[in-house]
Amino acid sequence: MNIETNSKATEQRSLKVLLLFIFLVVAVLFFLLSILKTITSDRRTPSHHATIHNRSLRGAIISADNYTLSSSQKTYQAVIRGESVNPDKKEIFIKLFSIYSGISEKNLRKKFKNRKGKEIKGNITISKSITLRHAMQLKSLAHKLRRLGVFRSIKNHNGVEVLYGLDIIENGETRLFPLGDVMSPILGYVGNKNNGRYTRPVGKKGIERNYDKHITSKKNGYFKGKRDVVGAVIHDKNSIRIQRVDGMDLHLNISLAFQRRVEFMLDKMKASINADEIIVGIMESKTGKVIGLASSERFNPAHITQKDITALNPKFSEYPYEAGSVLKPLTMAIALENKVVNIDTVFNTNYDRFTIGKGRAITDDHRFESLAATDIIVHSSNIGISQVSWKLTGKEFREGLLKFGIAKPSGLDLSRDLPGSLKSIDQLNRKMYRANSAYGYGMMVTFAQLFKAYSAFNNDGVAVTPYIVNYLQDINGNHYTLKPKIGNLKSVSKKTATQIHNILLEVVKRGTGVKAQYPGLEVGGKTGTAHISVNGRYRSEYHSSFYGFANDQEGHKYTIGVLVIRAKKYRKYFAAQSAVPTFRRTIDILVELDYLKPKDDIQIVSPAIHMPSMPPTSPILKEETQEAAIVVTKEAQKKKSVKSLFGIKEKRDTKAKPTPKPPKNKSPHELFEDLF
Repeated sequence: MNIETNSKATEQRSLKVLLLFIFLVVAVLFFLLSILKTITSDRRTPSHHATIHNRSLRGAIISADNYTLSSSQKTYQAVIRGESVNPDKKEIFIKLFSIYSGISEKNLRKKFKNRKGKEIKGNITISKSITLRHAMQLKSLAHKLRRLGVFRSIKNHNGVEVLYGLDIIENGETRLFPLGDVMSPILGYVGNKNNGRYTRPVGKKGIERNYDKHITSKKNGYFKGKRDVVGAVIHDKNSIRIQRVDGMDLHLNISLAFQRRVEFMLDKMKASINADEIIVGIMESKTGKVIGLASSERFNPAHITQKDITALNPKFSEYPYEAGSVLKPLTMAIALENKVVNIDTVFNTNYDRFTIGKGRAITDDHRFESLAATDIIVHSSNIGISQVSWKLTGKEFREGLLKFGIAKPSGLDLSRDLPGSLKSIDQLNRKMYRANSAYGYGMMVTFAQLFKAYSAFNNDGVAVTPYIVNYLQDINGNHYTLKPKIGNLKSVSKKTATQIHNILLEVVKRGTGVKAQYPGLEVGGKTGTAHISVNGRYRSEYHSSFYGFANDQEGHKYTIGVLVIRAKKYRKYFAAQSAVPTFRRTIDILVELDYLKPKDDIQIVSPAIHMPSMPPTSPILKEETQEAAIVVTKEAQKKKSVKSLFGIKEKRDTKAKPTPKPPKNKSPHELFEDLF
């Protein structure tokens, strides 16, 4: 009995000891976990060290004449802790902050209260968009407010006394466009990308998008060291400074002075002919260096509004359209290159209506019994160029167009470079499709493609890739050039290019481009007016264009392209009445700014741009009159063509014959005719 009793007592003591051991183990584990949590958690105690971040910036965009077109600057936010502001000196803080920041006292008082009207004790963000200039002033104010006792120490949740003051914190980077709409839409615009609480700009269109990875900031900097009692970093031998590395700057081939003159001229031309948009490009024919690329539809990238949406996409490389008769020189070049015709080959063009397919017939504006190859281009004969195309196979014709860069990206360094479209070999083996394409219908091209293609006729058969950016420059001043994504194209032989070059000279001498003549210069080109197709049907709306070149005897050679979209004023939709005068005035600017030098310095007067009538009080008229007056005052000794550029009246060309309207009530295929 005693043995059993002793055994039970022993078991009970063992159980109690085990339970006590388990309890002790759990208690020790809980204690260790508490210590670990304390070690790893943020106890909000002031650090003995502080770091000042110096985030890098996006590179700038700079014109050829060293004007900044786009740059970045940091933005800051001002933060205080509500309960840290001494109630007796709150009004002093509000008055001083208002003076330094430009924010009204009324708005500042609202910041201290929540939606229920109660005082906020926690963090208060007073402003999120403080500029660099105001940020520097407010940092100075922060030290003065401490000395004035505006801020008081408060206990945090750990019972530690902390002095919170006015903190000016970098919160992002904003993109500046100091010249407003100048050089848009090729500059493009930016959007915002959040990286935590920091906002950076990112390119959305134009150059800003195409070169985004090169001008994006590269490496952030910082300054780290021990802090004093007010939180300032102490500069000593133990402090660490890392320099920031900003994104590279883009230096353009385009001069601001030249670009602005072209833009102003386009604005006047657009109003004169009531067009939706006019675009112009000028590049060196040998190198592809774009010295001007302008549109009449521009916007301020820093303040984009609803009405700007249609202008955001640069039409230079993002607007495919049917080219019309400007494609005829390419067709002729392909035929000459394949030796199926020569310059003297004569074609029968004595037709009222010329059948190109079943139920499909075309006409010419002027009827000739026969035309040689040269005069087919000079007189822009649809009937003649159709017969030229029929001497080629579909494969020869298509491959020839591809060599000019048709249906391929041009390589122009903008955000998008659309390829357009071209019919298949099987389709082009059919006479009707080959004829339609021969005079620029049934296919889609971009301005940049034709701009590039026409450079071949001024550059021994090589179509050069146009490029806007000259070089990139890093923080150390080193220059870098990027290899173009699309290279130059050997389109035709030098002999063929010279033959087409001479034909284009004849177009300006005695054909549809006579208004582009400039004595003392070598000027050639080709007109084209094409119907605009909407939902598969052609409307009485037109694309008018003129592509060509202007050269002087000193070796300056420029390829120039003009595209007019929907000129609505009576008769102005003809290329001879819209695109050619724009081309001519572009040459005026090239001469006035010494890009081209006419032989013997011949004085030339261009026809005036006739503006639509406006009320005397019109702000547009007032602005133009003031600008014209400035130009006349400063440049009275320059060539008379300056007057024409700014719309000052000159003698009208009374010899110009009126151009008839296109015939009505014709089928879309009958309207394929060249409208000049």
